[in-house]
Amino acid sequence: MSTAIRVKKIAVTGVLSALVIVLGITGLGALRIPPVSITIMHVPVIIGAILEGPVAGLVIGFLFGVFSLVQTAIMPGTEAAFLNPLISILPRLFIGPAAWLVYYAFTHALMGKAASGNGQTRPIAEIVAIAGSAFVGTLTNTVLVLGVLGLFKYYPWDVIFLVAVTNAPLEAAFAVVIVLAVVSAWKRVSLGGKSRLSRE
Repeated sequence: MSTAIRVKKIAVTGVLSALVIVLGITGLGALRIPPVSITIMHVPVIIGAILEGPVAGLVIGFLFGVFSLVQTAIMPGTEAAFLNPLISILPRLFIGPAAWLVYYAFTHALMGKAASGNGQTRPIAEIVAIAGSAFVGTLTNTVLVLGVLGLFKYYPWDVIFLVAVTNAPLEAAFAVVIVLAVVSAWKRVSLGGKSRLSRE
């Protein structure tokens, strides 16, 4: 890995880690659409994993988890269960790697097929890969956090199931839209144009 690539990876990871903290401090990381609250603090983790790989996603996810734990410790009225690092930190470590794995698998599978097609299919294939990565990354966060809450009996399983079916689809939809917008702009992907990958 060249020095320039290493510096870029560190810079992107740092910026997205800072964004997680800003979203948490300002409250913008939780969009309240009564009667549900939609979390988007995991979105920078997914973006980092897609742009810079699983290690970057792991680091940003770790900082997301640490911030969640610290915020719970210092702010009254927050969910006490997140003082447990197995709930606040551990599940967040898997968001980035899961998102990257889906993006990597989709990209290689779909790009291989697109290579034999027309020039317009490669950007579409990449968009599918980005959307799939955002969707799976979001479900990873939701399922693991709620699952651990259930295993430690913080909430009964029927309540956890209700939260999952009401929040998860909206969180996944918001994540897909945001991640598509950011990553597509970064990679210059559009349905009517060619991605940076298609010009290589």
